[in-house]
Amino acid sequence: MPKSFNITGVCIPELHYMADTRNRINEITANYIEKGCYFTINRARQSGKTTTLYLLEKHLQEKYTVIRFSFEAADELFTSLYSFATGLIQITSNELKRQKADENILKKWQEPLSKEFPFIGLSTRITELCQNSSKKIVLMIDETDKSSDNQIFLSFLGLLRNKYLEQQQQRDNTFHSVILAGVYDIKNLKLKLHPGEEPKYNSPWNIAADFTIDMCFKPDEIAGMISMYEEDFKTGMDIKALSNWIYEYTSGYPYMVSCICLVLDKYVAGSQDFPEKKDAWTKEGFLKAVRIFLQSSNTLFDDMAKKLNEFPVLKERIGDILFCGAQYTFEADSPVINTGIMFGFLKNSGNIVTVANRIFETKIYNMLLSEKEFAQGINFKHTGNIKQFIKEGRLNMYLVMEKFLEYYEEIFGNTSEKFIENEGRRIFLMYLRPIINGSGNYYIEAMTRDQTRTDVIVDYGGQRFIIEMKLWHGKVYNRHGEEQLINYLDYYKQDTGYLLSFNFNKHKKTGISKIVINNKTIVETVV
Repeated sequence: MPKSFNITGVCIPELHYMADTRNRINEITANYIEKGCYFTINRARQSGKTTTLYLLEKHLQEKYTVIRFSFEAADELFTSLYSFATGLIQITSNELKRQKADENILKKWQEPLSKEFPFIGLSTRITELCQNSSKKIVLMIDETDKSSDNQIFLSFLGLLRNKYLEQQQQRDNTFHSVILAGVYDIKNLKLKLHPGEEPKYNSPWNIAADFTIDMCFKPDEIAGMISMYEEDFKTGMDIKALSNWIYEYTSGYPYMVSCICLVLDKYVAGSQDFPEKKDAWTKEGFLKAVRIFLQSSNTLFDDMAKKLNEFPVLKERIGDILFCGAQYTFEADSPVINTGIMFGFLKNSGNIVTVANRIFETKIYNMLLSEKEFAQGINFKHTGNIKQFIKEGRLNMYLVMEKFLEYYEEIFGNTSEKFIENEGRRIFLMYLRPIINGSGNYYIEAMTRDQTRTDVIVDYGGQRFIIEMKLWHGKVYNRHGEEQLINYLDYYKQDTGYLLSFNFNKHKKTGISKIVINNKTIVETVV
C-alpha cells in the first residue's frame, strides 16, 4: 500500500510521506543528549514536537534507555503530590516493561511510596533506577503544559533540578538527559496565564539548555517528502518548484506543509478542474490547495483564533502590522512579542517583528476582515453581482478598480484622512476578498509593506495582478510610487500594474486613468 500524508498524531516513516529530519535528530543527539543536557522543546501547536520525540526515541534506544510519555489527558496525576509520584511510578513501570527491563530493577522501582513524603520516595527510586540500569536513562515528557496544577508540576521540576545539580557534584544519580516538550516555555511560566490562575514568575527549570534548533522544514526537506510521493505515482511534477512554492507560503511549518500536500492528493486531484494527479501537482493545483486549506476548519486555525482572542493586545498588534504597516523592533523580553513567537504567529525578521508565514498572514487577514465587516455592518453592493467581474474564468481587474472607486466615493467619500490612514487598505481588501474568494488567492507582499505603501498580489485563473495601495503625498511622491510599481512589475514579469491612491487634498481629482512608463501600463485609481 502507498504511504499517505498525515496531519494527525505521530508521523511514522513506514506509513507516511515525511520530510527527512535525520540531520535534525543527529544534531539534537550530538548537541544535547550526549552532553547530558536538560532542555525544553517549546514550539507552537502542530509544529512536529511529538514526531520529533518519537524519531529521537527510536534513534537513541540502542544506546540509551528511553522513558517517553505524555501529560495529555493525565489530569488525575495532578490532584496531589502522592497521586503524581505514584502515577509517575506506574507510567515509568510500563515503559520499562515494554523495554524488557531487569525484573529486580522493576521490582525495586514498584515498591510502595510513603504517603507522607511521596517526592522523597520518588527521588530515591530515580536514584536507584539510574544506578542499577545498564544504560543511561533519557526521560522525555510531551505536552508538559497540559498540567492542571502548576504547583505540583513546579515541585516535580524542582526535584529534577535538585537531582541534576547533585549529580554534577557526584552526590546523586539521576536521568542522564531530560526533555520536556510543549507550547509554553517552562523556563518562563509567567507567560502561562489562565483566568483565575496566579501567574508563576519563577521556574526551577533554569538549569535547562536553550533549545535553538529550527523545527521547520527547509525546501530541500519538503522536496524529499514529495519525491517519495512522486516515486509512487509518477505525476511528472516539478519537485523543486513545488517545494519552493510550499515553503514560500508556509515557511516550512510542518502541519501546513503536510496539510497542503494532503489536500493536493485527496481533494484537488480527482476534482473537475484537476481530474488526474498529474493535473493537481502543478502551480494552479497548488494554489487551489492553498484556497481549500485556508477555507477549512482545522485544529491549527481553531487554536489560532482562540489564542488571538485570549491575548487581545497581541491580536491588535498583529492587526497594526498587517493593515497599517506598523514596524515593531524585535525584543525577545517583550511579553507580547514573546507570546506571539511562542504560538508560532510571529518571527524575528531582520530585528523587525513580522507574521511568521503567508498562510497565517492570509488567515488572520480574513479573520480580522470578517470581524470588521460584521462589527461595522459594512456590505459592499457588488456582493450580489460578483459575476460581472469574471468573464470566461478571467478576472477583469480594471472593472474591479472602477467599481471600487464608485462604491468608495458613495460610502466613504466624506471620511477623514486619519480614518483612511488606518482603514483604507482594510476597506479595499474587504471589497476585493468576496470577488476572488473561492477561485483566486491574494496575499500582501511583506517586503514592501510599510505605513505608506502596501502591495497586494492576486492570483486568479492563471493571471497575476499587482496592486499597490498608498496614501497620496503629492505628485513627486506619487511618481516615486509609480517607479516602485514598475520595478515590482519587472520582478514579477508583469506588463500591467494597478495603483490605488487615497488622496485627501481639497482640490483633488479623483478617477481612473492609464499611464505607460517603460512599456509598462499602470492603471491608477485616485479616491
